[in-house]
Amino acid sequence: MYGLTPEDLDLQARARGFTDELIGFELEAETHDGALPAELTKAHHERAVELGLTATNMPASVGGRGCTTLQQVLVQEQVGRVTNGIAWCCSTPPSWWPEVANDLQRERWLLPTVRGEMEECYAITEEGAGSDVADLTATARREGDDYVLDGVKWHVTSFNEADYVFFQAVLTTGPHAGDQALFVVDKDAPGVRVVRTPAYTHTLGHAHPIVAFEGVRVPATHLVGSEADGMSFVYEWFRFERLMVASRCLGAAERLVDETTAFARDRIVGGQPLIERQLVQGMLADSLTELFAARSMVYETARSVDEGVDTKVLHARCSMVKLYASEMAGRVADRAVQVFGGRGYMRENVAERFFRELRVERIWEGASEVQRVIVADQLAKRGRAALV
Repeated sequence: MYGLTPEDLDLQARARGFTDELIGFELEAETHDGALPAELTKAHHERAVELGLTATNMPASVGGRGCTTLQQVLVQEQVGRVTNGIAWCCSTPPSWWPEVANDLQRERWLLPTVRGEMEECYAITEEGAGSDVADLTATARREGDDYVLDGVKWHVTSFNEADYVFFQAVLTTGPHAGDQALFVVDKDAPGVRVVRTPAYTHTLGHAHPIVAFEGVRVPATHLVGSEADGMSFVYEWFRFERLMVASRCLGAAERLVDETTAFARDRIVGGQPLIERQLVQGMLADSLTELFAARSMVYETARSVDEGVDTKVLHARCSMVKLYASEMAGRVADRAVQVFGGRGYMRENVAERFFRELRVERIWEGASEVQRVIVADQLAKRGRAALV
């Protein structure tokens, strides 16, 4: 199916077996604010490492799995089948980092992260900028051998789980003043503080606090790449994450189709299985059809990354799959709640949890409206044939 190799299928099967195990812990996480006991979380993380499901996007030269983009998609698709972020232990460090990390960054953060000993998070989004990463107010100024960082970042996903932070800021000094740069900051560095941790719709152990960086002083060795490189890392990260968001949406939609079909087959209404009711059949058929379309798009886009297609074309394709897959999964979740009826409104039901969790997929890593703008812009510049 989908032209997968034996190696692809083996990796997919390992990921599926692991996530099948994790599904059994969803209700415990849901009833404990998304958190599982520390020893259990540690065991899940170690198991993911053992099965080769972490650092799939990292080259073998730094200890990563050296997987193809399609293989990375296959793993993250299975991650998406699990609610409450439990399968986020199948982590993917920044794919752009190995090529630009200096010796300090490589030894202090990159290699330990690839080995699964550390975790990172991104501090990019701001209250006034939203999806527009080019409109940041956070600043970085050079003082001797150091940079001084200032700014308040919103929705810093997984900050509570991370050991260090990637901080995006506008340079205020030097020849690149006005450009953006990226820095690595230890989470416990002086001047880093959590302003508050809002409650969100989903129930995850990974928090998304508002974090202030107030006169945070870091050595120049903490600058990632050069002062002129900051936005290139962000764009590459967005391409990767948009594809992975789409992949996880595939897994969520697949789980919902399976669970809803099983319920409709067993649920008897008026002496007749629910699945024999034509309006229910219509919802199931639409969900399955949209899943097939989205999966075909995502797999094809992953292959185009592996084939080295032009970066700007990939930027548009990653936007297309993120747009379609995230909105597809939202529609599938909505139908699933409807088919389950009152049961679908109970938090113990998988459809209810996905209905809440999938809503953010249309927002983070660039809202659906932003994806449409990107796609339309590339269509105008390159034409239909270059993109599809």
